[in-house]
Amino acid sequence: MEPVLFYGVPQGCSFGSIVALEWLGQPYRLCRIEMLEHPWDPLYAKINPRLKTPALLLEEGEPLTESQAILQHLAARGREAGLGFAQGSREFDRLSEMLAYLNTDFFGAFGPLWTLYDSQGMSGVEQELLRRLGRQQVAECCAHLDALLAERTWLLGERRSLADAYFVGIARWAEYHRLFDLEHDYPHLARHLATLKADAAVRFAEAIERGESPDGAGGFRGHVTLETLRPRLAA
Repeated sequence: MEPVLFYGVPQGCSFGSIVALEWLGQPYRLCRIEMLEHPWDPLYAKINPRLKTPALLLEEGEPLTESQAILQHLAARGREAGLGFAQGSREFDRLSEMLAYLNTDFFGAFGPLWTLYDSQGMSGVEQELLRRLGRQQVAECCAHLDALLAERTWLLGERRSLADAYFVGIARWAEYHRLFDLEHDYPHLARHLATLKADAAVRFAEAIERGESPDGAGGFRGHVTLETLRPRLAA
């Protein structure tokens, strides 16, 4: 069977991996994980014992977790399509650098806001503190990315990469949490986000998150359930 991406909804960072798979154009399947439903299916622990998404079940049955590792794996598959680079090359290093920044600083900046989203029993003062901290951290990252994009068409330069796929899945959170007027405060970042949102793969990923059945670029082979995968996971 094709590789299977386990993606989380709502608003999972696995969004970027769906976009990456669409850009890659190679056969794959998806497995939907409703992150707000508890407890999670215990079968998923065979994929990731920490019960987090995304995860990629490879053809030989070995799971791969963490967005950065998954995107680097897909980039290696996409070298002929211009999505990946030879290890040791300057381009490979720049991709690794950007993915690391997005996966740590940019992703992590939203941590207080997601804690606030999940909060129960917090006082108004605690909630305001989390929102202020999150807004400050996200603002610092947006300012850095906006400055980069002032001189570049894509995050790495004049050529799109899987860093852009991951970026769109995280950057949309600034809109979701209504933190800024992106077009006014970070116009270059807003321009890049708008460009990506017009991309067919991004529209596909949005439709997938909404629970629709869109037509992809040709690689998507449909959804599977954890139960369907039980024999494969047992092996």
